[in-house]
Amino acid sequence: MWSIGRLAEQAGVTVKTVRFYSDRGLLPEAARSSGGHRRYGPDALDRLHLIRSLRTLDLPVPDVGRVLEQEDTLGDALEGAIEGQLRELGTRLTALRWREAALRLLTDCTAQERAERLRLVGALSTPPDTTPLARFWRGWLPARLPARVVSAIVEQAVPSPPDDPTPAQVLAFARLQAFVSAPCDGSARFQPEAHRAGRGYRPAVLYDGLAEAYALASDDVRAGRAPHRGEALDCFVAAHAGALGTRDTPDFRRSLGPRLAAEPRLDGYWGLVAELTAPPSGPREPTPGATDDWLRAALRTAA
Repeated sequence: MWSIGRLAEQAGVTVKTVRFYSDRGLLPEAARSSGGHRRYGPDALDRLHLIRSLRTLDLPVPDVGRVLEQEDTLGDALEGAIEGQLRELGTRLTALRWREAALRLLTDCTAQERAERLRLVGALSTPPDTTPLARFWRGWLPARLPARVVSAIVEQAVPSPPDDPTPAQVLAFARLQAFVSAPCDGSARFQPEAHRAGRGYRPAVLYDGLAEAYALASDDVRAGRAPHRGEALDCFVAAHAGALGTRDTPDFRRSLGPRLAAEPRLDGYWGLVAELTAPPSGPREPTPGATDDWLRAALRTAA
């Protein structure tokens, strides 16, 4: 039997450390002396070394306790604790990379630009939070749209911020957040005509059809082909016709172009998304906004 001082000396830690782990049940004492002092058995040193190793990995004390319950196998509890630490570490590293890119953004600019950028970057959390973007789209979409359609649109419209951003990507995300957080003054957050109640539109039909049209046009947009007639345009027009309860006719196509051109647009939003999600090299993946622009141009070309 070792005293608490002897165990601490052998393990190279302080008596306070041994007492801390003992009081939390991680290092059970084997007995008490006649004077009430703690006594530890022969396995205590190995267990204390194991505790210290786990704590070196920054495992919280409760996680250490769960691992020690499976000390003989060091099985699922240790694996789960390590996975949790890796996730937390990844989050911290991402936050540091965003902070570094934000600092670089503030160094390579004029004094006037620096003031604006500081205001934008100062409103960001690290790592960045896309909740405001999702909230914006859920508020912008028409009421009573089926949940599956809303989820699909939000998933496609809200970009995933890169883990290792460039300064330009930090600026793009900061401007995105400022855009969706602007006061509802009738210009920043608008409801297009197709979203307004009582206008005769069926938004669920419109957005189901647009998703299909965008998928059909994406290869052409990605390859940089000029807008043209074809299956994607037919699907695009059919989506708008179906939403209005009418048919795709030459007259409808002629009237559709001006109607769409008069609708409010989110070009600025999609431009910032394109900057944020641009790959280091190679072609950019087309955003829904870019695909919609291509289809509108194809409609004008075919008119």
